[in-house]
Amino acid sequence: MTEPRLNHVQCLDAKGLHRMAYWEWGDPANRRVLVCAHGLSRQGRDFDTLARAMSDRYRVVCPDVVGRGRSDWLADPMGYVIPSYVADTVTMLARLDAEVLHWVGTSMGGLIGLGLAALPGSPVQRLVLNDVGPVIEPAAIARIGSYIGRTAQWQTLDEAADALWSISTGFGPHTREQWLALTEPQLKRDGQWLVPRSDPAIAVPFKAITPQMAAAGEAALWKSYDGLRCPTLLLRGAESDLLSPATAKAMTERGPHAKLVEFAGVGHAPMLVQPEQVHAVREFLLAS
Repeated sequence: MTEPRLNHVQCLDAKGLHRMAYWEWGDPANRRVLVCAHGLSRQGRDFDTLARAMSDRYRVVCPDVVGRGRSDWLADPMGYVIPSYVADTVTMLARLDAEVLHWVGTSMGGLIGLGLAALPGSPVQRLVLNDVGPVIEPAAIARIGSYIGRTAQWQTLDEAADALWSISTGFGPHTREQWLALTEPQLKRDGQWLVPRSDPAIAVPFKAITPQMAAAGEAALWKSYDGLRCPTLLLRGAESDLLSPATAKAMTERGPHAKLVEFAGVGHAPMLVQPEQVHAVREFLLAS
């Protein structure tokens, strides 16, 4: 089975430099690049299935956003915010030297893609937003806040997989094999224990959000969305508690008039592992 290459790039933050890891699939000389960006508490290996399916046409690049996976942890946790992630991405893109750049972003990764695609002169030519939009529903914020940053340790992969599944049922049905494949890269060995690779401090700025900050952020995200000029696909889990039907509908009527595809039996967020999900992404990206 094809495995990715692990690379790193140095990025600037308020306290100095940090290394961001990224996983790369396909021909390293291919300047047609697809970036796949993960959700808040996840990491780049979430996209292994999609990357294998797309690496015949793209060099597929799946970053571990700083504080996750194989990337460094920040000295200042207030750096765990979308504008900083966009800046890190710009640094990575300079390394990639893409002629064609497409973006798939799940949840937080979609917001990073939205921030990048909205910049004047952005290189993003096609954008897939996976179960995320300018309005983040309060119920989802409360649910995520109940577990984000929580420390844990497990003796076995199966034990860890069961624990992580208990907070991940919105991802929709997966076989045990699929779920173990999605779980293992989340973990590292610490003595006799398996522990999460992510920095617990990623929760600090998330939990510091006030209703006033959320309202200002929503307005800024709508402004960015309304300014998009690239073709946009919006994926939604039909049972999502984060992206409401009303917000999804508005996104088809505003800005880039996104094409909406919903997946039954899935909440937040589709993991782009199941064949119908991979097909929807591939069909949209290769329509260009």
